[in-house]
Amino acid sequence: MHRVVLQREIRSRASHNALSWFNSSNPFRHVHSLPFATVEAEEISGSQPAEVQNLVQGKWKGSAVWNTLVDPLNGEPFIKVAEINENEIQPFVESLSKCPKHGLHNPFKSPKRYLLYGDISAKAAHMLSLPKVSDFFTRLIQRVSPKSYQQAFGEVYVTQKFLENFSGDQVRFLARSFAVPGNHIGQQSHGYRWPYGPVAIITPFNFPLEIPVLQLMGALYMGNKPVLKVDSKVSIVMEQMMRLLHHCGLPAEDVDFINSDGKTMNKLLMEANPRMTLFTGSSRVAEKLAVDLKGRVKLEDAGFDWKILGPDVEEVDYVAWVCDQDAYACSGQKCSAQSILFMHENWSTSSLISKMKDLAERRKLEDLTVGPVLTVTTEAMLEHKKKLLQIPGSKLLFGGEPLENHSIPTIYGALKPTAIYVPLEEILKPTNYELVTKEIFGPFQIITDYKKDQLPMVFDALERMHAHLTAAVVSNDPIFLQDVIGKTVNGTTYAGLRARTTGAPQNHWFGPAGDPRGAGIGTPEAIKLVWSCHREIIYDFGPLPRGFEIPPST
Repeated sequence: MHRVVLQREIRSRASHNALSWFNSSNPFRHVHSLPFATVEAEEISGSQPAEVQNLVQGKWKGSAVWNTLVDPLNGEPFIKVAEINENEIQPFVESLSKCPKHGLHNPFKSPKRYLLYGDISAKAAHMLSLPKVSDFFTRLIQRVSPKSYQQAFGEVYVTQKFLENFSGDQVRFLARSFAVPGNHIGQQSHGYRWPYGPVAIITPFNFPLEIPVLQLMGALYMGNKPVLKVDSKVSIVMEQMMRLLHHCGLPAEDVDFINSDGKTMNKLLMEANPRMTLFTGSSRVAEKLAVDLKGRVKLEDAGFDWKILGPDVEEVDYVAWVCDQDAYACSGQKCSAQSILFMHENWSTSSLISKMKDLAERRKLEDLTVGPVLTVTTEAMLEHKKKLLQIPGSKLLFGGEPLENHSIPTIYGALKPTAIYVPLEEILKPTNYELVTKEIFGPFQIITDYKKDQLPMVFDALERMHAHLTAAVVSNDPIFLQDVIGKTVNGTTYAGLRARTTGAPQNHWFGPAGDPRGAGIGTPEAIKLVWSCHREIIYDFGPLPRGFEIPPST
């Protein structure tokens, strides 16, 4: 519902005059309808495959081997990706090595680049506000990471608003410093935000535009030189966005863009030795990178995200709808997706579960409100269901069956939105806990309930979880909220009757808590935390005290 409002807002702001300006500002006619694009989202097919290139040292290039991707909806080969192999990484290593530790700009060096990036952001935000451009990226996202139009459009909208937020002087405001008086005349200490210089960004498949753009621009705003790797399954989206950014004035040499497998990227990181690497993705890879890169990482890894329904039962229709969105939008392929729902016993006697079942069953492949699962096969999800149903007292609430009448290739998953009830007492047993809290990156959730005096058991379950990204406490009872918030840690926690776990916009922090390596995204605080470090300059000009004499040694 709220995505419809957002779409109308953007489309109403992009007037006919703006579109005319967009067309007239292009001095040459591109082979495609957009001045930056090299593909048409609707035309990509086996007979007209798209190609995805790499960008290094300011030039687009291919590779010795092209990896062919299949359409996640029908299995047809439709995109060729120029994947760099281990013997081809040297230009990327050299490119990063050319960037000094003090970055491409900082408060004392090339400050005009802060203004440059404010201008680039303004132009890119305007471009994304145009219906023709926003629709292009929305459709392109749908081709490689199938989700409903509204979910895909939401990415474009958030990205556009983020770029608007950091237009004009807002980039230089990120580098705002402070001063503290010293101990004597002529002494002052100044604190500055300083870039790392050469950095790396690795982002996943599930948000092909929003995550890489927000992290990339944050890195650039603070003066860093990034190499960007997006999951090859969806990297065509960011390749086209890079071309849009170049069209808006981004210097071609400021960013390197690489397609490769994980092994090759790991070798590049080890040889190029970036000063900081931002990784968004699985916990397993995150932990390996933390060791390989000696802790020079920021992580936004997986999350088994929870929602607690408090004792006050209100607006059942609305709460059921939000639960459905949180668990099953994008086929559950969000790092913020609702993985487990703890219902107060008062909710157990309501119509909540039946309403959630009805909402889940109206999702269909035709409009991509449910679709391919790109990292978990159908067999793996069904096997997980089978193991869970062996727990005493557990039961299938709805779903649990493969999608029907589709041509999704078997390398991907295709499952109806699924919910399994597991008793709280069983969840807490050591023999069950790891199984129940295993993250399934698909349309799959656990549901349980608790009595009033069992809230400490819920806290025990939460305390034992490993990742702490998003959470929701659905209640308007201030005492209940205070108790739950005070005894939990998730970095992005929504509280109140309208609380959700997903749908993070650009106007608040999104990231985990409880880990010094945790990365945020979207806000000035997130950008400064992830993409800069603190540098203190202490000025001490004098004058010396009159009649100064060298004192005794100490």
